[in-house]
Amino acid sequence: MKVLHILALSTALALPVSGMALADAKPIKAVEVETDVAAIANPKAAEYYGNLAADLQSAILARIQDRVADEGLTVGVDIDEVSLANSFQTAIGAQDSVLKGMVRLHDADGTNMDTYEIMVTMEMMNSFLPEGAVAITSMTDAPEHYKALVDTFADTVAKRLP
Repeated sequence: MKVLHILALSTALALPVSGMALADAKPIKAVEVETDVAAIANPKAAEYYGNLAADLQSAILARIQDRVADEGLTVGVDIDEVSLANSFQTAIGAQDSVLKGMVRLHDADGTNMDTYEIMVTMEMMNSFLPEGAVAITSMTDAPEHYKALVDTFADTVAKRLP
């Protein structure tokens, strides 16, 4: 039986986005991430809240660095829910680790090109484990949960960019 740590899970789910830059891929001028205090769903999430916008912006930019240009689309992310649960809470269905937000793409003129919601949960990420693999997570609200949510959210944003 394979055993994967949550950090390895987020790496396994990562898409090789940088190698997918196609000739018709639109350049990205900026990535702007906003968070709202009302997005904090539990006290553990509040511990990470202060860094969430910067962490998510950095994670997205790392995945699209080959597309960043002086002119292009602006990617706006508005986080409207963040919750961190420990493995026990997730296993018994009492709570889940969640990162949810709206993504808006604007062209250079400010015209809205696309808007969509992304929601990432630890439960959803566990469903992508290979058959026979077991995710080992801590019984505390581990930083790995936060990192896995941020990385998977950033992967999803990068994958959906035109």
